[in-house]
Amino acid sequence: MIILEAHGYRLELAPERGGSVLRLDWQGKPLMRPVCGDTIFDVASFPLVPFSNRIARGRFNTGLRKGTIAPNFPGSDHPHPLHGFGWLAAWTVAQQSAETAVLEHAYPGGEWPWPYLARQTFELGAEGLSTSLSVTNLGDAAMPAGLGFHPYFPRDESTLYRGLHRGEWYNTPDCLPSSLDEHEEAIDWWQGEPVSTRAVDTAYTDREGALEIDWPARGLGLTISPSQALTTTVVFSPEGQDYFCVEPVSHATDAINRAPETMLWLAPGETADVGMTIAARTLA
Repeated sequence: MIILEAHGYRLELAPERGGSVLRLDWQGKPLMRPVCGDTIFDVASFPLVPFSNRIARGRFNTGLRKGTIAPNFPGSDHPHPLHGFGWLAAWTVAQQSAETAVLEHAYPGGEWPWPYLARQTFELGAEGLSTSLSVTNLGDAAMPAGLGFHPYFPRDESTLYRGLHRGEWYNTPDCLPSSLDEHEEAIDWWQGEPVSTRAVDTAYTDREGALEIDWPARGLGLTISPSQALTTTVVFSPEGQDYFCVEPVSHATDAINRAPETMLWLAPGETADVGMTIAARTLA
């Protein structure tokens, strides 16, 4: 485990466990849901690379390359593989200091027919936790790429989430997109109501501005500032649970089949880089 501490923040990382975050605290208060078990779904956050969310039946054909990815949902035979390969791989520590850590994950090619190198950088500063995630195409043909972050946050009945987006995808029962509800302007799809008032697992498109979470009962809030390429936000708010996920990502579900032009296409040797900053704040 790697521990970074600076400016009132404390970050715990587990490189061998999917390059994941185990917890993020500010002034002793958890900002992310602390690790709560032994599976990858029990960590505080994990990276999404080289794609986000699900690929229908794991099948795709880009013209130059095609492939079939086996189901990878831990403990399940769910037919749609999800979240790429980084979250289930061991990452190596490339660099570490008191305030910074750099992790790397190399994929040699296989079911995903492009070898790649992924890198995460974590840095604690006065403005909060800055995290970057990159992927470099090590293959000999253009690679469609997707990147993102999958943090879990604590939730109670008063927790508020605000994010402005133009579209909300409606899904089939197995969480594949079926239709898109779009507005002319970006809106708050919760309309100021607590997170628990909507049970969703879907993608919101055309993000505008930052994402905010408030815990009024704790007198605490945070602001997530994603980089420009993270145009989509996946929100997972399961009914009756004490957590939810707000995931800044670069494309919507099954984009490689439904909208391949929305992915980050990388020429051989090219790198795509995204990032986000998480900053804590005290509620008045």
